[in-house]
Amino acid sequence: MASTPDDRRYSKSHEWHKPEGDLVAIGISQFAVDELADITYLEITATEGEVGQGESFGEIESVKATSELYAGIAGEVVEVNQAVLDDPSIINEDPYDKGWMIKLRPSDPADLEKLMSAADYEKAASE
Repeated sequence: MASTPDDRRYSKSHEWHKPEGDLVAIGISQFAVDELADITYLEITATEGEVGQGESFGEIESVKATSELYAGIAGEVVEVNQAVLDDPSIINEDPYDKGWMIKLRPSDPADLEKLMSAADYEKAASE
């Protein structure tokens, strides 16, 4: 598995959550990108307002499958990455930087600590 950045936390459903000041950016892991193969479509359904922990904020489609996207923490959606909506292939190329999908203002920043560390995520993803 490619190196998993340790500056963020991970959910079992393969979303990463990166703290950025008082916001948290969310995207999908390289493992998820590799499993999906060529990503062809992205839809963000939670474009504003609250999203609950474990709730879907959109879906992603590839040549192989369609998958729901889930928020690992609750919060208010404050920004959507229009670039990846316009060109989902950005996620294939750079899932950890340019491929972020939404930014949340977390309801409780401590919830991030309940998600997996990079090491724990790599172990879980390889099982």
